Amino acid sequence: MVSVSSVLQHVYWIGGGSGAGKTTIARRIAAQHGLRVYATDDVMADHARRSTPEDSPLLHRFMAMDMDERWVNRPPKTLLETFHWFQGEGFNLIIEDLLCFSREPGVIVEGFRLLPRLVQPFLSVSTRAVWLLPTPAFREAVVKSRGGSAWGFLARTTDPERALRNLLERDRMFTEILREETARLELPAIEVDTTMTEDELVRRVTEAFGL
Repeated sequence: MVSVSSVLQHVYWIGGGSGAGKTTIARRIAAQHGLRVYATDDVMADHARRSTPEDSPLLHRFMAMDMDERWVNRPPKTLLETFHWFQGEGFNLIIEDLLCFSREPGVIVEGFRLLPRLVQPFLSVSTRAVWLLPTPAFREAVVKSRGGSAWGFLARTTDPERALRNLLERDRMFTEILREETARLELPAIEVDTTMTEDELVRRVTEAFGL
């Protein structure tokens, strides 16, 4: 029987915390090596439509909430523990999509939804995946550089500043989970701090992939 990991051996995976540069790095490496990019953020709406309350209960509860329930009224720890994509809901749809792609050219999959414990069973070799872990200082710099426009959806809450604080703390805790999980599973991870240039990060991810 052919394993799914062997079927997906043309796939490279870039996971990591929010704001770590996954999309930018994936696009640059793909352009350099003739690969395609599958951005998991871009298919979230499609995956939500393809899901059901039975297979994605957290997602459907989230969809039923108003904006304050989602981002203002609950503490960051609860946001973390109940956020559907952080709990792996819909990951099977990522795999379904990948199995529909041709094997040539190869593909770089990127996004925060690539949880180490879920990706590992689909790796033919561990060097086909890497996780980018932004430090708090790097994350803060990204937030400042993006400005308020990047968080426009939070303007639909009654307290956008509190909503942003909750979101950033939730994402910080999520990055810590990724740090612990990649270490436990002995999967490649790169700490991304304010001293690292984009070119250096491209180089390190390329080397991690053995390209």
